[in-house]
Amino acid sequence: MAQEGSGRPITVSEVQQLVRRKDEIEAQIKACYELLEGQKGVGMNEPLVDAEGFPRDDIDLYQVRTARHNIICLQNDHKALMKQVEEALHQLHARDKEKHARDEAEALAEAMSQNQGLPRAFAKVNAVTPGSPASASGLQVDDEIVEFGSVNINNFQSLQNIATVVQHSEGIPLSVTVLRGGKKVHVGLTPKRWSGKGLLGCNIIPLQR
Repeated sequence: MAQEGSGRPITVSEVQQLVRRKDEIEAQIKACYELLEGQKGVGMNEPLVDAEGFPRDDIDLYQVRTARHNIICLQNDHKALMKQVEEALHQLHARDKEKHARDEAEALAEAMSQNQGLPRAFAKVNAVTPGSPASASGLQVDDEIVEFGSVNINNFQSLQNIATVVQHSEGIPLSVTVLRGGKKVHVGLTPKRWSGKGLLGCNIIPLQR
């Protein structure tokens, strides 16, 4: 059994053993009290001598003394065991808390490292018209734009930068890189005339950073 100060972490099965031992002791204490109850209900404090000071002859004195002695010993064992159970549960709880905190820290570190590995977006697609060049290229709503032709986070100033690239690239495929679901996705977008407005058929908004 792992004890406090043994330097070895307690296991759940060891805690269950302690609890089983506690239940056993409680059952033994109950049996002793029932034995005392059967001896004219003498209990723990009733006198074992009669009014004249002679040993009582209406009860089994040996059984009563043995039961009383056992109850005292068992109650001391029970008290010590309860302390062990409490310390063991506290240790398990502290370990669970520590593991939970460690798991959270690892998840956060992993998320941060993934984010650090992704380029920063400067604009976002908030509408794509079906049947448009943007739709045909596979561009989707909520895609975050990392590169749009020659425009990227370092030289982007306003949506006019994208408009200029589009006007000069009619009929020419543009390399567009977006972030979608935490991953980089490359899209080939060719600005061209179609049945709707403009050359793309999507709406792009700048991202506030």
